[in-house]
Amino acid sequence: MVCCSIKFQSMPSNRNLTILPVSALLLGATLWGVLWYPLRLLEEQGLSGLWLTLIVNAVACLVGLPWLWQRCAELKRHPWLLLVLALATGLCNTTFVLAVIDGNVVRVLLLFYLSPLWVSLLGWAVLGERVSARASGLLAVAMAGALIMLWDGAAGVFWPHGRVDILALLSGFTFALSNVLIRKLQRISVPVKTISSWAGGVLVAALWLLFSAQPLPQVSSIALIYAIALGACGITVMTLAVQYGVTRMPVQRSAVILLFELVVGAVSAAWLAGETVQTHEWLGGALIVLAGYLSVRGAPK
Repeated sequence: MVCCSIKFQSMPSNRNLTILPVSALLLGATLWGVLWYPLRLLEEQGLSGLWLTLIVNAVACLVGLPWLWQRCAELKRHPWLLLVLALATGLCNTTFVLAVIDGNVVRVLLLFYLSPLWVSLLGWAVLGERVSARASGLLAVAMAGALIMLWDGAAGVFWPHGRVDILALLSGFTFALSNVLIRKLQRISVPVKTISSWAGGVLVAALWLLFSAQPLPQVSSIALIYAIALGACGITVMTLAVQYGVTRMPVQRSAVILLFELVVGAVSAAWLAGETVQTHEWLGGALIVLAGYLSVRGAPK
């Protein structure tokens, strides 16, 4: 029994090394998939999407200050890349919040999850990862799905249907960019990259509020407490989970695992808001998801 025990403990835990990042990504995808609901409830109480983004990210930054204090020396390693990561993640989170508050949740998520397409292109441009013929074919499938979703029958053109579609597409692109940068910044710890993303959310939301000249919201103390709790607990756990998983997995694989958010978003939107998706949107979304799934099936182990 002793020999067996020693042999078991000495074996490399490759399975655990895979399970932990995947579990973290699934947790993050689930929480992001239902985030739209508390955001809409708080908006009904008078907190607009920009003010919500500013508050929850500011609270998350305060929670993360002790971690940043212990690792502040890491900020000197790649300051410009960290700044780009902060701005990319901040723009991603801000546009995502605005899109899911005002738009159809499933449509927003489907357009957002063109991110595997952007990841492949950015991985080639930033990380030097080769785009194979197979990957190029899958990119074409994903783009075909996007065009089907963006088809405007009345105008007869492929074009985003207003502000929400543009926000969703921009959020997906900046999400892909942030994932590639997270992967590139291997020498920077997860807490530092996470706090940088929260700081970026504060910066982007503050600048957006400044240029849009939105007044201070008139909200109850209860709504403000809920917003603070969402930042201190929800945003903190969600971002840490995604950062942990993305840091420890190839970007193409992590982007596809995060597609689970689509399932959570579709179920929660149908159950809690009674939202429906048109046939052509499901068809286009299915092509996007299929391309993402096949890309991970063909990824190197």
